[in-house]
Amino acid sequence: MERPDFYHYIAIMDYEDDGVHITFPDLPGCVSFGKDEADAVKQAREVLALHLWGIEDDGEVPPVPSTIKDLSHENKLPENQTYFLVETFMPSIREKMANRVVKKTLTIPAWLNARAESYGINFSQTLQRALKQELNMG
Repeated sequence: MERPDFYHYIAIMDYEDDGVHITFPDLPGCVSFGKDEADAVKQAREVLALHLWGIEDDGEVPPVPSTIKDLSHENKLPENQTYFLVETFMPSIREKMANRVVKKTLTIPAWLNARAESYGINFSQTLQRALKQELNMG
C-alpha cells in the first residue's frame, strides 16, 4: 500500500486558562497542548505526525479526515474553541522513526565482556556490524 506524503486533519483548539488544548475529532487519543496558540499549532503538527506514524507502523490505514464544513454542521463549538487544519509531512517523520536508536539488553559471558573491554571494543558498533553481516546488508 502506498502511503501519502501529506496528511491533513482537522483539530480543535480549546483555549483555557492554562494554555491551548488540542484534540483531533477523527483521531481519538491524539491530543496535545501548547502554552499559547503558536506553540499549540507546533505541538499539533508533531503529535499528528507521530500518531499517524503509529497507525501506519501497526499496518493500519488512517481514517478518512473530516472537513471543517462537515464538522461545523455536526457540532456547534463553544466560544473558547475553534477548528483549524493541521498538515503533516510524513517522509521526514518516517525516516526519523526508522533511524531512531533502540536500546537493547544482551547477555554475554563475563570473560568475553572483560576481554572486549580491555581492547576498547565499542559494543554497539560491533553488534550493528554483526547484525548487518548476518542480514546480508553489507
